[in-house]
Amino acid sequence: MERSQPDAADDNAMDSFLDKFQSQPYRGGFHEDQWEEEFDKIPLFMKKAPSEIDPKENPDLACLQSIIFDEDRSPEEQAKTYKDEGNDYFKEKDYKKAVISYTEGLKKKCADPDLNAVLYTNRAAAQYHLGNFRSALNDVKAARKLKPCHLKAIVRGALCHLELKHFAEAVNWCDEGLQIDAKEKKLLEIRIKADKLKRTEQRDVRKAKLKEKKEQNQNEALLQAIKVYFEDEDGAELYQVPPKSTLLQVLQHPRYSVKALTPAFLVCVGSSSFCKNYLRGRQVHR
Repeated sequence: MERSQPDAADDNAMDSFLDKFQSQPYRGGFHEDQWEEEFDKIPLFMKKAPSEIDPKENPDLACLQSIIFDEDRSPEEQAKTYKDEGNDYFKEKDYKKAVISYTEGLKKKCADPDLNAVLYTNRAAAQYHLGNFRSALNDVKAARKLKPCHLKAIVRGALCHLELKHFAEAVNWCDEGLQIDAKEKKLLEIRIKADKLKRTEQRDVRKAKLKEKKEQNQNEALLQAIKVYFEDEDGAELYQVPPKSTLLQVLQHPRYSVKALTPAFLVCVGSSSFCKNYLRGRQVHR
């Protein structure tokens, strides 16, 4: 009986509220023609956050962002927030923004080496997908300085060396990683591929050296076979030109003469019958 009066008062208040709700239109609700767009502006239900947050257009989202990136939080908390943001961008394949987020996290210079190693390694993965293999390699090297046994950093470093055609280095990185985990499937795959490419590269280098040596021997043999002469002004005597002489050196010879502004030489194969017959009975100065 003691609760009957309060209950009646509550019922009257509810009736009054309902009467007011029915007589006055509700303000703040969605519009029928654009409710989907308005619904998507609520942070909890957003399918994709805007690249640039305008406080006037998205006040709720701007408020959440200010809380998340509050400068009063510890460097570790801020770095972790940027890491998570970078991971979200990475999942969306927006690798450029992922790189920016990871970089911002590293700028906080937090004291957690594991967190910094993850930031470097994740940024390396984003750089790798952008084709910036040298930048990615520098990041994994930095990660390994903080955490030498960080397996993800070793895997990504081996991939970078593979893309840069540093096949021997890729094999070395794989071997170092396999000492940590001998069953790491990705490292095993990279090592097999890198070792095969290294062997192919070494074979190609050997072939190129042999070809170069063969061509060099042929050139030397040709130089030895070819004989070059010039006649003196009277045409009575011949002078043999040393194979390594320059044109200027020959033109400066006291017995050389230029006719009709054109230098003239006799070039023949020394062992040929023509050369032997031509030189027979003539005085040759060597």
